[in-house]
Amino acid sequence: MRIFNWEWSTKNGLPHTGIIIGITIITLLLVLTAPVVEMNPQHIYNSGDNLLDFLSHWFIQPEWEYLPKLAGKLWETIEIAIVATALALVLSFPLGILAAINTTPHPLVYHITRNILSFMRALPELVWALVFVSAVGLGPLPGVMALTFVTTGFLAKFFAESMEVVNRKVISGVKATGASSLQILMFAILPQALPDFCGAVLYVIDRNVRAATILGLVGAGGIGYELVSSIRLFYYSRLVLILFSIYLIVTFFDRLSNIIRSKVI
Repeated sequence: MRIFNWEWSTKNGLPHTGIIIGITIITLLLVLTAPVVEMNPQHIYNSGDNLLDFLSHWFIQPEWEYLPKLAGKLWETIEIAIVATALALVLSFPLGILAAINTTPHPLVYHITRNILSFMRALPELVWALVFVSAVGLGPLPGVMALTFVTTGFLAKFFAESMEVVNRKVISGVKATGASSLQILMFAILPQALPDFCGAVLYVIDRNVRAATILGLVGAGGIGYELVSSIRLFYYSRLVLILFSIYLIVTFFDRLSNIIRSKVI
């Protein structure tokens, strides 16, 4: 019995000519542009010994005395991520309404809001962290501000796109009852977009936890500075604990988001 049917739905069972040409062009472009990013298989193969040598240092007795300081930095990282996500959620919701074509009060407002959100997402959190560190000084505050700024741009875009793809028949039905614009938003659009909202928020929390781990690189709080310092100073006994703790935190939030998402859906 054939489990997989590899034949295409064409007369000769082969892919369409356009698909073959497209795949060929993409493959040629990838091969031709590989030297630009130094994609040399021989160089990668020869670097394997260096990678194994670096990983071999991880099999070392952890520095257990470092755990109290590590716990404090990890808690700071989690707080940065959660506070930034909460603030971004409050700020992004009204921006998302203005940036959705079916909820914005005017097309001009739609285009202006979309451009603002694009600007907020244009630069990574690390760059904005540098900006806010220069403005308010070192510490977790610039980290919260940087994550809030960028996350607001992402969440507002997610919210707007979720509201734009809702079932228009439901909107028409609510509108036929004489509902106002606010009532249409509350009873026709938001209930349909709620699962997507929750999915976007849970994804952003997971993303912000990972992003907050590197903000300490520029003095914006969190575990990032300890991570980079351990790598540069070859403190492998600390590096093992830092990496494993980051893995545990990210895994915890990933499992938690899956549970919440399944209940919401």
